[in-house]
Amino acid sequence: MSALAAETLAPDREPPPLLELRDVVKEFPVTRGTIFRRRLGAVHAVSGVTLAVGEGETLGLVGESGCGKTTLGRLMVVLERPTAGEVVFGGRSLTAMPRRALRRARPQFQLMFQDPYASLDPRMQVRDILREPLQINRMGSRQQQERRVRELLEEVGLSARSAQRYPHEFSGGQRQRVGLARALALNPRLVVADEPVSALDVSIRSQVLNLMNELQRVHRLTYVVISHDLAVIRYVSDRIAVMYLGKLVEIGPRDAVYRRPAHPYTAALVQAIPVPDPEVERTKKVVPLVGELPSAVMPPSGCRFRTRCPRAQPLCAEAEPPLRPFGPAHEAACHFPLEPPA
Repeated sequence: MSALAAETLAPDREPPPLLELRDVVKEFPVTRGTIFRRRLGAVHAVSGVTLAVGEGETLGLVGESGCGKTTLGRLMVVLERPTAGEVVFGGRSLTAMPRRALRRARPQFQLMFQDPYASLDPRMQVRDILREPLQINRMGSRQQQERRVRELLEEVGLSARSAQRYPHEFSGGQRQRVGLARALALNPRLVVADEPVSALDVSIRSQVLNLMNELQRVHRLTYVVISHDLAVIRYVSDRIAVMYLGKLVEIGPRDAVYRRPAHPYTAALVQAIPVPDPEVERTKKVVPLVGELPSAVMPPSGCRFRTRCPRAQPLCAEAEPPLRPFGPAHEAACHFPLEPPA
């Protein structure tokens, strides 16, 4: 049988993921002294995270402030180098890639920053802000770059006259549109959006999220959306990954994670989502998280959530729970989960 015939008879294979994180670790050293530096310990920002993002999907990354989700996003676009582990994009290892090759690959993955004002140079007009990535990568003539700037402004719902304005002349929602336009300037395949609407009024958030969804459909983009707001994550995501103190504690399809959370931490986050109906909001039962997030310098042994978990038992301090299946593509790391394992 020929190779072509064998390939024809073979069952359809799932396409490889666009982005993979393989047991990624990121630690920041804690030192003392200015001349003779002495290492006292390390901040365990990300500890052994493994996940994959398929092309065209939106992965929502959620967790409390300080859980390591922003650091994980920066690792995805190699703004931070992992202490250990591997970041693979399009089948190629970014962590093993030489500096020059990595620079050539960077246009394919972009980061949308949390603060749209701090991430835009206040001394530059929007025209120059959007042209800058095109100039750095030597894409097109000046006339072609100017045309691309106008196209980008039109795509994000801003007029061509906006090109002559400075960042402080825009509202928060408009600045975030400029930030989105800059992320799209090089036609990337992946956009990591770090808290894309947290600095915006509630009335503006839906406009920006709908714009992101529309641009994803038009350009076949892949998104990783980082947020502490589960309502936002639920609206935009296909799958949801929940982080706690540098660890991935649950990951799965959006509806499965929201309707049948297996990890107590995920359940507490879901219960904390406000309900628009005042009567339902007053009567719903919420089990609040007790205590504060432990220090990332000295995380708890075993399960890192055990110090705040109402279901914790001695085993939780002795052994770290592995990710276990709780349904199709749904995994959670808990010794005493809310749902029975699959």
